[in-house]
Amino acid sequence: MNRFANIIQLGIKELRSLWHDKVLLFLIVWSFSGQIYAAATAASRELHHAPIAVVDEDRSTLSARIVGAFYPPYFNPPQLITMAEVDPGLDSGRYTFILDIPGDFQKDVLAGKQPALQINIDATRMTQAFIGMTYIRSIVMGELNEFVQRHRIETALPVTLTTRVKFNPNLNGIWFGGVMEIVSEVTLLSIILTGAALIREREHGTLEHLLVMPLRPFEIMMAKVWANGLIVLVCAAFSLRVVVQGGLGMPIAGSKTLFLVGTLLHLFSTASIGILMATVARSMPQFGLLMILVILPLQLLSGGVTPRESMPEVVQTIMLAAPTTHFTAAAQAILYRGAGLEVVWPQFLAIIGIGVVFFVAALLRFRASLAAES
Repeated sequence: MNRFANIIQLGIKELRSLWHDKVLLFLIVWSFSGQIYAAATAASRELHHAPIAVVDEDRSTLSARIVGAFYPPYFNPPQLITMAEVDPGLDSGRYTFILDIPGDFQKDVLAGKQPALQINIDATRMTQAFIGMTYIRSIVMGELNEFVQRHRIETALPVTLTTRVKFNPNLNGIWFGGVMEIVSEVTLLSIILTGAALIREREHGTLEHLLVMPLRPFEIMMAKVWANGLIVLVCAAFSLRVVVQGGLGMPIAGSKTLFLVGTLLHLFSTASIGILMATVARSMPQFGLLMILVILPLQLLSGGVTPRESMPEVVQTIMLAAPTTHFTAAAQAILYRGAGLEVVWPQFLAIIGIGVVFFVAALLRFRASLAAES
C-alpha cells in the first residue's frame, strides 16, 4: 500500500509540474485540436478545386462545350489564357492543368480525323496530377462522344463490374487523416512527455531529492507513466469526440471505449520508450535528436501513412517489434470497421508484450543511471 501511495503522490506531483508549464500545455492542447483538424483537412487526397486553364485556339462550339464541362468541386472554373501564358502559369504554380485545344479542332473531329489535345500538368503536385489526368480524359471523351453522336454512348462491356465501397462510401480522405493523426499524436506526445519529465528532473536537480527519499525506481517510473499517460488519454478521447466526430463529421463505426482501452495499453508501451530514451539522452537537445531517429520510423512504417503490405518484407518483420504497428491496426479495425475485442485481441496482446519488454529495459537502464549518479 505504501508503494501504491508513493506512485499516486508522485503522479500528482507530475500533473502539478505540467500545469505550471504553460508552453507544454499549449503544445498538448494544440496537438489534439488544431493539429488534428489541420492534418486531416490540409493534405487533400482527392481532386478538389484543382486550378485549370484552357488555351482555346479553336473558338468553336465543341471547344466551348469542353471548357464548360469543368466545374467545381473537382476543378475551379477554367481560365482562358493564351499560349504565351502556359509556361509562366505552370512555373508560378497558378495552374495545375492546362488544356490546349488546337485550331480547327471541331472541323477535324467532324471530318473523321483524330486531332490531338495537349494536357500540360504540373507534376510536382503528384496526387492531383495523377487523378486529374484521368478526370480530364473522361470529361473530354464524354463531351466528344455527345457532340458527334448527339448523345452520350456508354460502351457495353462483356462483364458488369459492380463497385461497393464499404466503411467510407464517399472515399473521404479526411476521415482517414483525422484518426491516423490521433494515433500519431498519442505516440508522439506520450514519448515526449515522459522523456521530458525525467530529463527535467535531472536538469533541475530534483532527481537527487527523490533519491534520498524512500522511493524505488519502479515507483518513480510508474508515476511518470500513469500521470503523463492519463493526460494523453483524456486528450485523445476529447479529440476523437469533439474534433473527429464533431469537427470533421466522421462517423465512428466501433466502440470508442474499446479504442481507449487500446490507447491505454499503447500509452504504457510508448511511455516506457520515452523513459528509456531519457536514460540514454543527457539533455533535452540530445533527447530531441534521438526523437527524430525513433518517431519517424514509428509513424511512417506502422501502416498509418501507407499500407504495410506495400513495404519490403524485411521492414514489415522489423516493425512487428513496434507497438505503433499493432495499435494502428487495432485503431483502424475498431474505428473504421467496427471490430470488437474478438478481432483485435491479438493486437492488444502484442502491445502488452512489447510494453512489458520496453518497461523492463527502461527500468534496468534507469536503475543503472541512478547507481552511476549516486
